[in-house]
Amino acid sequence: MSALHIKKGATRHSAYNLRPTFSDVQERHTIAVLVENEPGVLARVIGLFSGRGYNIESLTVAEVDHTGHLSRITIVTTGTPQVIEQIKAQLGRIVPVHEVHDLTVEGPSVERELAIIKVVGAGDKRVEALRLADIFRASVVDSTLNSFIFEITGAPDKIDAFADLMRPLGLVEIARTGVAALLRGD
Repeated sequence: MSALHIKKGATRHSAYNLRPTFSDVQERHTIAVLVENEPGVLARVIGLFSGRGYNIESLTVAEVDHTGHLSRITIVTTGTPQVIEQIKAQLGRIVPVHEVHDLTVEGPSVERELAIIKVVGAGDKRVEALRLADIFRASVVDSTLNSFIFEITGAPDKIDAFADLMRPLGLVEIARTGVAALLRGD
């Protein structure tokens, strides 16, 4: 069939017009890595990211098995699907790494973060800060005549929303733990 007889909108298969199937869209992924709890392991994992120019949006690390000396590293990163696959493959090749799980693709997961937020203000701003804290279920963990320190836990976007509302009310400092995440279900 000649090119003149192809219907409008039909795709002609040819070795010359093949398009790559890879996506250039940046995706956010939460990756959990189970590693030996020994000196230098975290530096090797972080070195993999920095050496290749990958960004880490969030990083949490803690020992999860005292008898087995295992730690869990939870990393939130952004990249194209190809970059995410490359990160997972390279993490799996690091010797003290036992498991690599991409929680974003393995199923629904629960993500939580803790933040403490200092707000300085008086009068109506102080009252409004307390009202918003109640709505967001944030706790007051320290109070002076001019300031509050709130503790809030939840999904990262909940903490972002709370911080955004507190900025005009006198937010002066924020500390965040980073994301802790687990797959839902069995």
